[in-house]
Amino acid sequence: MSGWLVGNTALITGGGTGIGRAVAERYLAEGASVTIVGRNLDQLEKVVANSADPSRMHAVAADVRDSEQLHQAVAETVSRFGKLDTLVANAGLWDYQRQLTRLSARELADTFDEVFSVNVKGYFLAAEAAWRELVKSRGSIVMTLSNASFYVNGGGPVYTASKHACLGLLRELAYELAPKVRVNGVACGGMNTDLRGPESLSMNERSISASFAKRGPGSPPPPIPLHDSSTDPKDFTGPYVLLASREQSGPITGETISIDGGMGVRGFSSDAGGDHL
Repeated sequence: MSGWLVGNTALITGGGTGIGRAVAERYLAEGASVTIVGRNLDQLEKVVANSADPSRMHAVAADVRDSEQLHQAVAETVSRFGKLDTLVANAGLWDYQRQLTRLSARELADTFDEVFSVNVKGYFLAAEAAWRELVKSRGSIVMTLSNASFYVNGGGPVYTASKHACLGLLRELAYELAPKVRVNGVACGGMNTDLRGPESLSMNERSISASFAKRGPGSPPPPIPLHDSSTDPKDFTGPYVLLASREQSGPITGETISIDGGMGVRGFSSDAGGDHL
């Protein structure tokens, strides 16, 4: 077998759907063994059964808000595959761009607690559970960030704040875990996935893929330079492979690769978001 990740073992949170599943399948194709973590064991086991090599993929049911469950996922990974080289902190929620002015005080408090507990605390706890094994292997952490880690209105204020927080976490951990463990991120743009919203806003059954399904052939293209680029999560996996490979990115830490169709070089489309107030 040839590939950039031959002999690598990875653990991916939120690995049952969306970009997490796409990265898991790409890692497998690149030669890695992979543990996928999520709350729905049936979904995870289907991913394993349908994978190219089920013997190199393992499913663990865990909630990223539960430290003990994440420690168990790491322990099972090491028991099954012998080590851990890469943690992909990926599980997340989106707030469907719910603006501050459309949130009651109670909704804001509850949504903040829920989104931050998954998007930020979940990354903290995954890193805490994994860092000891990553030090042993001189491995790496790859965090799924977002264009909302750098720019506004990729979500509402709660989501945007959570992704800015993840960028700060990435940079701090890159410092604290150097020189043994590299910590980097991939800032994704819009993808056609099953990303869900917070239960506190009754959005836990709402999938972002439904929004993509509403875009018909005559819909205007997204306002980004590469407006005809793919939204298939499989086409976003390359940077995850690069950053997990110590041979290809050994000197890189504390960095984030943006893969969002060129949002950073987009011109101004509007001057204010509150003209309707």
